[in-house]
Amino acid sequence: MISVENLGVEFGAVPLFRDVSFVVNDKDRIALVGKNGAGKSTMLKIMAGLQVPTAGTVAVPRDTSVGYLPQVMVLSDERTVREEAGLAFAHISEMRERLDALNRELSERTDYDSDSYMALVEKFTHENDRFEMCGGLNYQAELERTLTGLGFAREDFDRPTKEFSGGWRMRIELAKLLLRRPDVLLLDEPTNHLDIDSIQWLENFLAMHANAVIVVSHDRAFINNVSNRTLEISCGRVYDYKVKYDDYVRLRAERREQQLRAYENQQKEIADIKDFIERFRYKPTKAVQVQSRIKQLEKIIPIEVDEVDNACLHLKFPPAMRSGDYPVICDGVRKAYGSHVVFHDVNLTIKRGEKVAFVGRNGEGKSTFVKCIMNEIPYDGHLKIGHNVQIGYFAQNQAQLLDGEQTVFDTIDRVAKGDIRLRIRDILGAFMFGGEASDKKVKVLSGGERSRLAMIKLLLEPVNFLILDEPTNHLDMRSKDVLKEAIRDFDGTVIVVSHDREFLDGLVTKVYEFGGGLVREHIGGIYDFLASRNISSLNELSSLGNNMKTVAAEEKPAEQGRLSYEQQKEAQKKLRRLEKQVDECEKIVADIEQQIADIEARLSTADGASDATLYERHGELKRRLDKAVDEWEAASVALDEARDGR
Repeated sequence: MISVENLGVEFGAVPLFRDVSFVVNDKDRIALVGKNGAGKSTMLKIMAGLQVPTAGTVAVPRDTSVGYLPQVMVLSDERTVREEAGLAFAHISEMRERLDALNRELSERTDYDSDSYMALVEKFTHENDRFEMCGGLNYQAELERTLTGLGFAREDFDRPTKEFSGGWRMRIELAKLLLRRPDVLLLDEPTNHLDIDSIQWLENFLAMHANAVIVVSHDRAFINNVSNRTLEISCGRVYDYKVKYDDYVRLRAERREQQLRAYENQQKEIADIKDFIERFRYKPTKAVQVQSRIKQLEKIIPIEVDEVDNACLHLKFPPAMRSGDYPVICDGVRKAYGSHVVFHDVNLTIKRGEKVAFVGRNGEGKSTFVKCIMNEIPYDGHLKIGHNVQIGYFAQNQAQLLDGEQTVFDTIDRVAKGDIRLRIRDILGAFMFGGEASDKKVKVLSGGERSRLAMIKLLLEPVNFLILDEPTNHLDMRSKDVLKEAIRDFDGTVIVVSHDREFLDGLVTKVYEFGGGLVREHIGGIYDFLASRNISSLNELSSLGNNMKTVAAEEKPAEQGRLSYEQQKEAQKKLRRLEKQVDECEKIVADIEQQIADIEARLSTADGASDATLYERHGELKRRLDKAVDEWEAASVALDEARDGR
């Protein structure tokens, strides 16, 4: 579908890529990986046609459409959510206008037996068939399903986009991109502004509906679930692995080990040749052998070893005074905006040294509750901060609060105190701001660089209570690993608001679940919480969260709600049967959609457009698809009811 041949990119005299070649095939799910600055975003821009390479070509067939989602874009504030997302169907609106014009002409004419009238009827029929084939009759339903899947409530559809934060508006852009159904999707950090259930929805959408996908992401679980191929940018070249991300990590380690052995053997060979040349350079009897060795040395092509990001992120939180035994005590805390109650009757106690996670859908009150703890917003009830508690707060918008006119060095120099000022260069180097990077102005930094800089500011203050609101957004995988290790070693109290289950695993010992206006406590790690909720991932919290309030109101004492062994066994059998039925329905839907896509591809050709049997087959498949989707929805509802009743 897309062919990249001998691609080369240089910035100044510094090469970013050289002689890069690969092909993107139909149904490829490609994870594009590499260290920060390797050129992943640049590669996507070149493939999207937004940047011209220094050398080489990117060949995209004329009938292949490419959709690109950048990390940052300029967003419009002039429409409602529905209207903005509806721009994806501009071609359908144009077809509707043409159909209306043809219909008016048909109604005005009376020469029913003329050839021109019959030609007009045939044209109207052809255009109407194309209109239905393109989804003209049900595109509004598809638009609403996509917006709902990305986290929007139905009451949000007619709100102006300017009322939403930048993250939510990025979701609208993602919805527009997905609704256009391009042949190739180029996604640059698509999960940065998504919550847990939206990420799961996107994973399922890409698996069932997308054609070819290239994604850049630092969410390890997401790219592993999405990918079936991995392209790694390293040392200015691209290495192609026909496996998903987790398998790539293992194969890359094996490849680098082989490279190291080959490199060491080559270095030994070079040393032996040089030693021979030096020993016998001035002996006439060895002149021929010396010249032979010199030529041999010149012909050796140095073996390159894959670069490894050795810039250390040694996060070390400075020591602080001991806090009281209970840094946070809440009794009947409630927060509402007018008639909308975000949460109510929150009763919780966080002990000194505990590391807890706040999880749940976006909009359920996680960040709002953090702001209550920080006393940034008013609330009802009693919330007490313990004795000697010193809070270090990393907010989602922390990176945006930095002064863009300051340099990286000056930003840290202004907050550093005492002897730490003598070590600013070392600290910046540890966060990959070494050398000239420390003299950059903040306004030219990427989102990831700003997040790292904001994290440095947090580290310079001695605290005993950390509150981290989505700290891993824009951090690469290695940075997340080092941050996780530092938090694990931190001897104070920690609250982490995150949708990254890999980051939370092994870090937290208690989970607070936000949903339906309630906050529930779960003892144990993140996977203990998932098991207790009978779900396999955090992404399934959406359906559970919507029902939390009802469930809480209807809960019975354990003695009354306990099922007999036989009842439990029967319920499990029913659950497995329904799960199998849902899986079979999903496969049927995917198969019919593929058949429809094949026919639509044939109808887009000159020969196919004149084949009446194809239109009949297309209509039959559409009817079968509607029936299959209804059966799938019925099976899914039955499965949800069985899970709720278990």
